[in-house]
Amino acid sequence: MPKHTRSTAMLTALTALAVTGLTLGTVLTVPAGAAAPKAPGFLAAKDLPPHATSTWSAGRVTAGVPEVIELDTCLGMALGGGGSNTWHREFWTDLDTTARQVSVKASSVSAAKGRYTRVNKDIKSCAKRIERAYPEIDATLRDYGTLAVEEGAHVYGLHVKSAWGSTDIRLLGVGRDGKTVTVVDWGQMGNFGNAPVKAFKKTTTKAVNKLH
Repeated sequence: MPKHTRSTAMLTALTALAVTGLTLGTVLTVPAGAAAPKAPGFLAAKDLPPHATSTWSAGRVTAGVPEVIELDTCLGMALGGGGSNTWHREFWTDLDTTARQVSVKASSVSAAKGRYTRVNKDIKSCAKRIERAYPEIDATLRDYGTLAVEEGAHVYGLHVKSAWGSTDIRLLGVGRDGKTVTVVDWGQMGNFGNAPVKAFKKTTTKAVNKLH
């Protein structure tokens, strides 16, 4: 199995009860004669926070949402379902650190504003919902504030610790440019002290700037 399809500690603490690994979203089927929707710009491997002992690799930009996001407690409600105007890209290192970017083109600026608000709301309530769903997991959310880029962006950190001793850290950045909303999702084993917050803020800013 390719390294980037392995369940990382960060996401599997929340989704391994439902799936055993990351499954890429299906490729969009376009009716004969119809032009495929154009994907927004995506991050490159070099845009991810530097890893101390490994380098980042990137998969191709793929239509739809990966199954691990569909089932994820933090993002699944707002991003699940995919559609013809949703794309994602997976990133991975040789070790346990992985990331992904999901971008959605809404039908209007108003719809994009609503999507952006919904993603932020779901992330902010995520830790409490995780603990309700999985009593054996302790979850803590930190709000790392907004970023001054295009129509705005916001960065969060989520630490989860299981009753059996695993501890995982996740960084989430959500931003909007016009009708497009993007989410960057980074994770590895560790705690808040292991989170490259400053570098991830730069990554989130690049993600929004690259959309159009």
